[in-house]
This record gives sequence, C-alpha cells and structure tokens, in this order.
Amino acid sequence: MSQKVLLTSKEINIILHRLACQLLENHLDFTDTALIGIQPRGVFLAERLAKILKQEYEVKDIPLGFLDITFFRDDFGRGEILKANTTKMDFLVEDKKVVFIDDVLYTGRSIRAALTAIQSFGRPKSIELLTLIDRRFSRHLPIQPNYRGRQVDAINNEKVKVMWEENDGEDIVYLVSK
Repeated sequence: MSQKVLLTSKEINIILHRLACQLLENHLDFTDTALIGIQPRGVFLAERLAKILKQEYEVKDIPLGFLDITFFRDDFGRGEILKANTTKMDFLVEDKKVVFIDDVLYTGRSIRAALTAIQSFGRPKSIELLTLIDRRFSRHLPIQPNYRGRQVDAINNEKVKVMWEENDGEDIVYLVSK
C-alpha cells in the first residue's frame, strides 16, 4: 500500500479560504442559510468554514448543524455494522438555503441519504453541496458539488484519505493505493 500527498496543510488552508469566500459571495450575511456538516467527517470541514466566516469575514450568526445519515443509507443493514453518529440541529431548515458539507464526494450515496434525512427538519428552500475533494469519475448517482476544493481523478482501487488536525493531529489529504 502506498500513499501520495494530494494536499498539504497550507494548500488545505488556501482552499478553505477560497470556499469560504465563495459561500460569502453567494449567501452574503447567511440570514436565510444554514451550513450542515455530514457526519462524521464533514463536521470538521463545516466547523472550519464557519470559523473562517465568523473570524475573518465577521459573519455574525451562521446556523451550523451536523447531520447523521447512518439510518438513511441504502447499505444500512447489508453486512457491515455501521456506527451511528450524533445529529445536532438547533434550528429548522424550513424555507432556508441549506449547504451540505462533506469532505469527499465519491459515489453520491451519502448525499442521497442526507437529502432524505434533512426532511425530518423541515423543507429547505434549496440545497447546495460543498466538498473538499470531488472524485468525479466514481459517481453512482447524478450528484455534483456546487463548491469543490479539488477535483481528483482516482481509479476504483485508490482511496482519498482526508485527515483533520482536530481528529487526526494534522491537516493533509492522501491518495492511497492498495
């Protein structure tokens, strides 16, 4: 097994600031927009973006939630035992613009599950997708990100591994070959 560095800490930081600027450009003061990190790994990205928007661009109130999609996945109960995460939604999404945030967009199945899960919290006005890594040739469903950090052309036996300082001790993205 070998791994190649796709993004260094510095490159991730640059991408996060670019994504924050794109969000700011499209949502201005976030009065009718909510950021929702997809559990488990999208939470780190969502928290980082919210922090950048608040500290560097002085956006006051950004509704930030975390959505667990475990029980909405189409592979739930098909072999592998999945561990549920915590959903934290202190707001309704009714008539809000929702931005789903996840670290890697691969097959699109996690986002499909998130689209179903979010309905428990109301009917959003619109839903967008922000992802750090877009594995564009691996999609099983017609789902594309509105905001992407980096596009990666990985073949099926390769895996994209995103590591976050908060969880893994460093910010780095690897392309891992089996």
